[in-house]
Amino acid sequence: MSRGQELERLAGDLTLVLERARRLGLPTTVYLLSMALVEVQEAAADDDGGEDGDEDGDDGAT
Repeated sequence: MSRGQELERLAGDLTLVLERARRLGLPTTVYLLSMALVEVQEAAADDDGGEDGDEDGDDGAT
């Protein structure tokens, strides 16, 4: 399994756990899992070549 596939799988797992935490009324856990999900999705996008090709993470604005 490639790194990109592993990241996609991790994103799916995080989504499931995030929804469970939301149903259980755990707002701090939901927040932390949401931040982890964003990080994994960004890593997956970078692994796929990224959408904008911006490797340093900023928006290019000065």
